[in-house]
Amino acid sequence: MALATVYSRAQNALQAESVGVEVDLASGLPALTVVGLPEAEVKESKDRVRAAITNSGYEFPTRRITVNLAPADLPKEGGRFDLAIALGILCASGQVAASGVRRFEFLGEVSLSGELRSVRGVLPAALAASAAGRGLIVPTDNGPEAALADATGVASAEHLHDVVAALNADESTAMLTRPEPVTVGAVGGKVPDLADVRGQAQAKRALEIAAAGGHSMLMVGPPGAGKSMLAARLPGLLPPMSRSEALEVASIASISGAGFDPATWGQRPFRDPHHTASGVALVGGGSSPRPGEITRAHRGCLFLDELPEFDRRVLEVLREPLESGEITISRAARQTRYPATFQLIAAMNPCPCGYLGDPSGRCHCTPDQVSRYRRRLSGPLMDRIDMYLSVAAVPRESLVGEDDTVAEASAAVLERVEAARMSATRRGTTNNAALDAATVDAVCRPADDARQLLNRAIQTLNLSARGYHRILRLARTIADLAGAETIGANHVAEAVGYRQMDRQ
Repeated sequence: MALATVYSRAQNALQAESVGVEVDLASGLPALTVVGLPEAEVKESKDRVRAAITNSGYEFPTRRITVNLAPADLPKEGGRFDLAIALGILCASGQVAASGVRRFEFLGEVSLSGELRSVRGVLPAALAASAAGRGLIVPTDNGPEAALADATGVASAEHLHDVVAALNADESTAMLTRPEPVTVGAVGGKVPDLADVRGQAQAKRALEIAAAGGHSMLMVGPPGAGKSMLAARLPGLLPPMSRSEALEVASIASISGAGFDPATWGQRPFRDPHHTASGVALVGGGSSPRPGEITRAHRGCLFLDELPEFDRRVLEVLREPLESGEITISRAARQTRYPATFQLIAAMNPCPCGYLGDPSGRCHCTPDQVSRYRRRLSGPLMDRIDMYLSVAAVPRESLVGEDDTVAEASAAVLERVEAARMSATRRGTTNNAALDAATVDAVCRPADDARQLLNRAIQTLNLSARGYHRILRLARTIADLAGAETIGANHVAEAVGYRQMDRQ
C-alpha cells in the first residue's frame, strides 16, 4: 500500500477536531514533506519520526513521502501528531496492518529513540474519539487522563514498537496498557476546613450564604484578619461536581500550560493570581489562545487578594464573564470562546496602610488618601459584586484558644448549603446568583413587610436596578438556608447588611 490514512485530533480551545493524517509514498528523490497548515513544531516532526522509526528497528522508506494533515485550513500545533505520522508511514510501507490502524485514533510525541512522550489536551481528544466510535492510543503518562473519558476504548503505550506490535497482532487493547479511570473525589489532597478558622462568625456566615447561592463577595479588613484563609475554604463548602462538570474542569486543565493533574480530579478549582497579573493572564490569549485564570476557575472560585492593587484595566475584564459566564478571545485569524462560570471572592484593606478604624490608632491615612484608594475600583465592577463584608481582626482570646466556642466544620455547613441548593432545584432554577431579572421577579417575591423594608433601602442607598436585584437574590438564598418559602423582612434586612459599600 502506497497510501494510508491515520486519524488524530487537533486542539482548538476545548474542541478536539478530527485530523486525517494522509501519507503517500511516491517515486522520486527521497524526501519527507508535511503539508496542511502545520506550525513549526509539526514541521519538525519529520526529523523526530525518521529517527524514531529507524531506532525502533523498522525501515524508513527511501521514497518521496508526502504527509497531509486534513483539513488543510485547520491550524495544527505541537508534537501531538508524531505518533500518527509515524504509523501512517509504516502503514503505507506495509509494516503495519491497515485493519488495526482504522479502529483507533493516535496522539503522542515520539522521541528519537521511539519512546512516547505525553502531550496536552488529551482528555478533550479522548471524549471526541469516544463520541466518534473509535478507540484512542496515547503515551503511558497520558493514560489516566484519557481513561476519564472511556476506559474501554483507551490504551496506552511506552514505545512505538509496542503500538506497532499490538496493531499487527490485531489485539491492541489486550497487548497495550488499559489505564483505570478514577472516580470523582477518590483522588486528591485535603480541602481546607472551616473549622481551622478561629472566630470570624459573621464572615463564616457570609461564606455559607455565598456558597449556597453562588454569590460573589468582597471582604474588607486589616492585614492578618484571615481574609485569605476564609476564601481558601469556600471550595470545601460547595457541593460536589457532577461527572460532566468534573470532565469540563479537567478538560480546561488539560489544555492549559500546566496540564491535567489526576490528583485534582473532582475538586473544584481555586485560583488566586497575584495582583501583578496582566489582562492576558486573567482572560487568556496568545497567538494560539490558551485559557486564563478566569477560565481555569470555571466551576470553582477565583480569589483576588489586594483587589485595588490590580491594574484597573485588568479588573474591568471581569465585568463581562461575571454576567455572561463565558469569555471570548478574538484574534485576526479566529475567535475562541471559553466557559467562565466562576465565583469571585475578593479581599482588600480598608485604606492604603490597612488599619483604618483600628483601636490602636496606628492609621494615619487622610480621608483623601482613603478615597483615592477605594476609587481604584470602578462603580460598574463594584455593582456586580453581591456581598460586601467587613472582616475585623480576630480577638486575642479566640486567637490564643481562650474562647471555648467549638468551630463548625465545613461538612456541617455543606449539608445546609446542599439543602438550600436543593430548594432552588425544586423551583426549577439554578444557583440564585445566576437568576435573570424575569426569574427574580417570579421566584423572589418578598412578603409585604419585607417589600416595605426593601423600598426604604432603595431610597436610602440609591440602589441601581442591578443592586436591587442582587439584594433580592441574596434574600432568596438566605430564605433558602432558613427553609422558608417566602422572603421575610429578616431575610431582606440581612441581605441589605451585605451592601455596606453602597452606604459608603
